Amino acid sequence: MAHDERPVAELLQELSEQTSTLVRQEMELARLELMEKGKRAGIGAGMFGGASMVGLYAIGAFTAAVILLLATAMSGWLAGLVVAAVYGLVAGGLALAGRSQVQKATPPVPQQATESVKEDVQWAKAKAQQARR
Repeated sequence: MAHDERPVAELLQELSEQTSTLVRQEMELARLELMEKGKRAGIGAGMFGGASMVGLYAIGAFTAAVILLLATAMSGWLAGLVVAAVYGLVAGGLALAGRSQVQKATPPVPQQATESVKEDVQWAKAKAQQARR
């Protein structure tokens, strides 16, 4: 029997099998894609945490020494202001790097799986139209 002359029941069974296989594959693709995006979000969040830690340790351990050193050349309050500005720039740079990592993980939608499903729907529509002929 030729491929085009198979009974409708056989074609429907084949379509059902292919559809369930396709759905399983798409679900696996979506799961893997979301895991990757979650990993990137975690790295970005870790960088935000790192920015906080660096800011706190730097302010707590180093600020006094630097202010006292600068105070030998200028007023103590001005030395404190200069040090605070420098630390603010460092923390801002780390925060921007962390933000960049978090943005790479968004939107948390499995884009490859979504595109693949759209292609699969088009394929299924074409097969259904062929079966009607």
